[in-house]
Amino acid sequence: MPEKPIQGEKRAFMTGNEVVAWAAMAAGAEIMYGYPITPQNEIMHYWTRMIPKYDRRFLQTEDELSAGFTTVGGVLAGRRAFTATAGPGNTLMQEPLSMAEAMRLPVVVVVQQRGGPSTATVIYSQQEVTMTTLGGNGEGLRVVYSTATHQELFDYTIKSFNTAWKYRFPTFVLGDGYQAKMRESLMLYDPQAKGIEMVPTEAYVGKPGLPGTDRPPTHMRNTYNIEEELYEVLEQYLADYAEAAPQIAEYEAFDTEDADLVIVSHGVVSRACKSAVKELREAGYKVGYFRPITLRPLPVDQLRETAGKCQQMLVVESANGQLDRLVKEAIYGSTVEMLSLFKPGVGITSEEVVARVKEIKG
Repeated sequence: MPEKPIQGEKRAFMTGNEVVAWAAMAAGAEIMYGYPITPQNEIMHYWTRMIPKYDRRFLQTEDELSAGFTTVGGVLAGRRAFTATAGPGNTLMQEPLSMAEAMRLPVVVVVQQRGGPSTATVIYSQQEVTMTTLGGNGEGLRVVYSTATHQELFDYTIKSFNTAWKYRFPTFVLGDGYQAKMRESLMLYDPQAKGIEMVPTEAYVGKPGLPGTDRPPTHMRNTYNIEEELYEVLEQYLADYAEAAPQIAEYEAFDTEDADLVIVSHGVVSRACKSAVKELREAGYKVGYFRPITLRPLPVDQLRETAGKCQQMLVVESANGQLDRLVKEAIYGSTVEMLSLFKPGVGITSEEVVARVKEIKG
């Protein structure tokens, strides 16, 4: 029996759901709580296939509410716990994830987006951006990584555990149905072999010693008696989040320095946009590419700087403006012209992006 699921590095060809399971293994995840929903089901399937070999655990709950709350419980007990869901399951999980925000718990959630509203399709969309970034009934004190490739699914699933446990905010990996089901080549690796030090977990409850005598008492609260008390707590949480945001925010960009039009996209759609920008550049169009990797927190400073240098921004997404609203809020006050290519719940090709830019440019 190998000591680690992955030793060194190895090339693999697998589905995105399988990638997530391997990444969670590599990150040292101890237990997954989950409930079946397409298109994330195989994350649970692959995880349960591997756990007997590596002494990990799995619990299938009765629904997504329970999956969310049991993940919260696992984290409280000091376990490196995670869950995965999609669509209506993501909706149901907003209650336990709001609780995780209130208690500053490092819950890790993988979301493979599907079409909406409600059951809609089991295939694909980018329609869970608003819910994942700003869901629940709080202030959106969470981290959301939007992946574009299988390599990123692996990298950011590992990173999500470190981000969650370092900053103590719920952390999401936002994939989609296409990434979940398609096969793609990537490099699997042991984080330690790459020089990645995993942030250790610790128990919130059940610590040794007498509270107040041997150690400070642990206060785990998600309810407050008076408005002012809640306000004081939230002020500190918001300050912590604002301080952490510049350290967490990530983006990818190229050809923006001389661009008069910059295409903004995220996730799997950015693959089409990247190809389109390269084709348009070869055809003589001054087009740039900007992709926020973190949708929450957004790379606000870099977005504002890019908006200040170009004349037009074209937001491309498989939703009806969910990324667009985030971008507009981030660059509020900019005079850049905002344009769009929205296809809710439908994939977008590089040919469509090229055609839209040529339409704009006449």
